[in-house]
Amino acid sequence: MLDRGISVLLLPGLLCDSFVWEAQYDALSRSAPTFVGDFKGFDDITAMAASALALCSGPVIVIGHSMGARVALETVRLAGPRIAGLGLLDTGIHPRREGEAAKRQALVDLAFAEGMGALADAWLPAMVAPDRRSDHALMDPLRAMVMRMSPQIHARQIKALLHRPDPRPYLNHVTCPTLIMVGREDNWSPPSQHEEIAALIPQARLRVIENSGHMLPSEQPGPSTRELQQFVQSII
Repeated sequence: MLDRGISVLLLPGLLCDSFVWEAQYDALSRSAPTFVGDFKGFDDITAMAASALALCSGPVIVIGHSMGARVALETVRLAGPRIAGLGLLDTGIHPRREGEAAKRQALVDLAFAEGMGALADAWLPAMVAPDRRSDHALMDPLRAMVMRMSPQIHARQIKALLHRPDPRPYLNHVTCPTLIMVGREDNWSPPSQHEEIAALIPQARLRVIENSGHMLPSEQPGPSTRELQQFVQSII
């Protein structure tokens, strides 16, 4: 393995923290210095990207999940020469869609009115594959992660998503190796959406992971970690 001084950044999605990257962190940190972003205090995607880039110096492989993948794409715009590799999991590149603001606001209002438990119950089941929704070994830790957040954190992150940058104009200029991964049963960000992303990035390759919904790193930690290990080791 050639040591080029490359670090790895793992960027969590909406209402997620380092738990969602637990398996991947343990594996990747054996290959390179690995850092996990923390976006609880931010309401802007660009500010999230700048905070992530400030966690380390030099070249980085940036890997994001869901909202974190949108942040990862923004790191390319902010610091393109530093980005040695890009991993995009269960995400999208589309701008805000008609009706999206109202749907997201309903969940913001629910969290403030009834608490994070009510939000977790309304939001989380659709984020995993249908046959895993009664799997307590999966769902209980994910629910605990959501409960570590607050209505204010949720509202800030929703604001960031509703005002997200549009990465499409520069995707064909992304020159670093790019791995795109999605769960086969991700109904929030379906595989077809990732095929479109892969078609726009010159060095992108797409991997569809079976038996997983939107929470791919937690639903299928083994396959997703192996893919990311191979990707990182091919760069460093």
